Amino acid sequence: MPKTLREEFPSVIDVFYRDYQKHKHVSEIMRKEVAMIKETATMLDAAKIMGKRHIGSLLVKGPERPSGIVTERDLLTRVIAANRDPKKVKVFDVMSPRLITIKPQATIREAARTMIKEKGRLVVMEERTLAGIVTASDLIRSLPEVPETSTLVSRFMTRQVESTTPNAKVLDIAKKMGKERIGSVIVNKAGKPWGIFTERDLLTKVIYMGGSLDEVIGKYSSAPLITIGPDYSIHKAAKTMATKHVRRLPVFEGNKLIGIITARDLVEAYAL
Repeated sequence: MPKTLREEFPSVIDVFYRDYQKHKHVSEIMRKEVAMIKETATMLDAAKIMGKRHIGSLLVKGPERPSGIVTERDLLTRVIAANRDPKKVKVFDVMSPRLITIKPQATIREAARTMIKEKGRLVVMEERTLAGIVTASDLIRSLPEVPETSTLVSRFMTRQVESTTPNAKVLDIAKKMGKERIGSVIVNKAGKPWGIFTERDLLTKVIYMGGSLDEVIGKYSSAPLITIGPDYSIHKAAKTMATKHVRRLPVFEGNKLIGIITARDLVEAYAL
């Protein structure tokens, strides 16, 4: 496809904006209001807070600075998949005491590389003072349109996609997600992809709203699917996620599901 005149001869403003985006700082994209929880609280308390605020992690309060972090993945893998009762498990029992920190002055490229290398959310610290937090979703909202993000989705998507039926129990699927360390499953109706159930759905629609883990997953799944094609660029996929407020996009080639790409996959593509 031939380039447009603007692509062929970018204006000074276009070049400046792309350069500015590429060197944007963490302080410009971080979330300054950070949700906290006491280490003596239960994981049910933690799940309800995350579900209410539509977030996937909580920093754990310490004497002077955060003493750790607990995430929605901890709930899945260390509690539900381990057949433990969230009402009886304390945050201290499953939290990670290791914080991945970054300075507000770091660029988003540095943040992306740190996130992928260390495999976790970034706690922004100014000296020993908590300044904010950066997640994969925060990063993809700020990915600049540069050569690195013109890479196609097909290169970074996961091709093996787990699926289930609407009649499967929430508890069974949550355990499966926890054991296999995956954040979502595709829900099929009549043998065709219909919706998606994610770890965030578990928090916001089931636990926070007082739903039962013994109910069927179809009741809490998100449908219809928001999809993209394998020829989407990383930047276009990131814009779709940011616009639709999702963190995972099933990838279709025609009517066939061929993979799924997550916010973290997009961050990894940009970080290379």
